[in-house]
Amino acid sequence: MKAQQYSTYGDTSVLEFVDDHPMPKVGPGRALVRVKAAAVNPVDWKVMAGGLDPFFDTIFPIVPGWDVAGVVEAVGAGVSGFAAGDEVMAYARDTYLHNGTFAEFVPVSVPALARKPGSLSWEEAGAMPLAGLMAYQSLRSLGVTDRGGNGKKILIHNANGGVGAFATQLAHHFGWSVIGTASPQNHDRIHQFGAIPVAYGDGLAERILAIAPAGVDVVLDLVGGVLETTLKVLKAGGSHGSIADSTPAQHGGKYLWVSPSGEDLTYLAGLAEHSIIQVPIAEVFPLNRLPEAFELSASHHAQGKIVVVP
Repeated sequence: MKAQQYSTYGDTSVLEFVDDHPMPKVGPGRALVRVKAAAVNPVDWKVMAGGLDPFFDTIFPIVPGWDVAGVVEAVGAGVSGFAAGDEVMAYARDTYLHNGTFAEFVPVSVPALARKPGSLSWEEAGAMPLAGLMAYQSLRSLGVTDRGGNGKKILIHNANGGVGAFATQLAHHFGWSVIGTASPQNHDRIHQFGAIPVAYGDGLAERILAIAPAGVDVVLDLVGGVLETTLKVLKAGGSHGSIADSTPAQHGGKYLWVSPSGEDLTYLAGLAEHSIIQVPIAEVFPLNRLPEAFELSASHHAQGKIVVVP
């Protein structure tokens, strides 16, 4: 099958577009998905550079990518609830690195699968899983749930990023007052997602406290390196966590990580289907241009999710 693969860690120069990558086998409890769209996330090129080597066993050559939307081609032994022909989406991270989503086919653990709503395009469905799950699971871990915020305040660092866009929309939907940091040119977009935008840079804590003089109840850090500001604006007894920095764990916070979950993804898909959350798409690339897609992601200039289609 056609795929992008790499045989050693490195930058985009190690990627190789091939048409003879072995077809994945379909083991018990798994489904083989024909890829229609796969989103790029910063973790993809960080993994390719060896950034997660201490945590994952590897089988080279590796096909990168963890986000997918597509059609079930076949299911393995013991699978119920899904069958060939089903339109699905998933955060398809495995316990080791080998078969990823930047290919024509990818094997996916069935508990990670959710059904794709008919109202979502393939690109939107492929762009939701990792970032949407990261946002939803992080908010839930910090006590921001759909039980209603009743005006409680949350600060989201990097509210304009891939995860930030979902987190901002979700927190707003849950009834929280959202303050989102972003560069000034992105403030209109953040406002549309339901947040009060605040510019990065010197004096950030003072600008936040001007909006929330008593401080905020929750801080979600999606950029790293902002712990000092977080602690200045967080109310006593408030909760905070980061997906980009383990340091908050030393100061009463949490280091947040995302887990595949078809159940959680089904919930998010329902919100998207009813236009409660939007899935912003920045640009779509064909599979043979994956290096360009990675480079755009690394530039941090994309206004929305970057998607690859085979």
